[in-house]
Amino acid sequence: MAKRKTVLVIGGGVVGLCAALSLQDRGFDATLVDDAPERPPASWGNVGHIATEQVAPLASWAMVFDMPRRLMTVGGPVSFPPTAIGTWLPFGLRLLAAASPRRFDQGKAALADLLGQALPAWRRRAARVGAPDLLKETGHLVAWESEAAAARGRREMSTAVADGVTRGEASAADTEALRRAVARPLAGAMRYAGTGSVSDPGAALSTLHLAFVAAGGRVERGVVDAARLGRRESDLVVIAAGARSGALMRALGHPTPIVAERGYHIQSAAAARDWPEELPPVVFEERALVVSRFASGLRATSFVEFTRHDAPPDPRKWARLHAHMAALGAAFGADTTTWHGSRPTLPDYLPAIGVSSKDPRVIYAFGHQHLGLTLGPLSGEIVADLATGERPAVDLSPFAVERFA
Repeated sequence: MAKRKTVLVIGGGVVGLCAALSLQDRGFDATLVDDAPERPPASWGNVGHIATEQVAPLASWAMVFDMPRRLMTVGGPVSFPPTAIGTWLPFGLRLLAAASPRRFDQGKAALADLLGQALPAWRRRAARVGAPDLLKETGHLVAWESEAAAARGRREMSTAVADGVTRGEASAADTEALRRAVARPLAGAMRYAGTGSVSDPGAALSTLHLAFVAAGGRVERGVVDAARLGRRESDLVVIAAGARSGALMRALGHPTPIVAERGYHIQSAAAARDWPEELPPVVFEERALVVSRFASGLRATSFVEFTRHDAPPDPRKWARLHAHMAALGAAFGADTTTWHGSRPTLPDYLPAIGVSSKDPRVIYAFGHQHLGLTLGPLSGEIVADLATGERPAVDLSPFAVERFA
């Protein structure tokens, strides 16, 4: 009997777990190394949205010109901590280069290829682990508090979004559910179809983890350093360690300008009792706030903080989230829990997926920015294709790490 090939998967978030599961499906003997951080990963702490509509990279001139009004100092969600200037300034200069119209158009086409296959990949993964109820294909809502924002949003309804994604005026049932959820008067809302969410991000990660272990996978707690990466203890290595992937890739000789783009959330089980269960994730556009009800509680999340992954959290951001929810009439009480976590982000807002040109034993899949949960199952399938020599369903050339050489 032929010996099964072995693979070491570095990273315990949704991309690493899905890669490990897909490799098991192809017959690999997999070990998953999770560095067991002091807080759960971004795929645990996000709002559960499967964002198939987000085909436009955030590295764009539109975003750059809009940045001043989105800074936290004027009430927006974007933060550049002065203590992290050595991290975000070089990253920002690279982002400006990546925001050119030519590179933006190329990035948009590349992301559209990936996102067009995200929901089918989620269906396959949820069915494979015996938990189809993890996936909710109920779309999401965008709500406006001002007439000016509503007018802008309604003008956008006639423009194309992405293959399989549509948007239109919220239904009467949506409007009634929002009225019961939010005390503040709303000027209108838009419903997206063709997007999805998970029933609970924590439950999703737990289900994937349990399925991996049940299929014979081993989990190690610890950090893989450059020395261990160089040892040939397995046939293949998968680097899917989020923001920490940069150090490992640089050890292989790949310049990798990744930054920890942090988000924050608050969650309350008590607040969930007054939030209509039928509401999908809701984006309150003027507040850059997303709210979702999970089995574990009502979660509100926001902020784009460019910093180091080991920087201390900023309590003002949790206070701002509390203020937003109180203004909407959904105040969070004494049972509120808080979280902050790092979205692994590259300057062009595209992930890095491919085989290392320095060491063909190494496959990488990281840098998914706001789309880790969305693209986790698809990225796992692509990793397994690369590991078995099969041709992935998408062109991976736009996602090669060599683009930063």
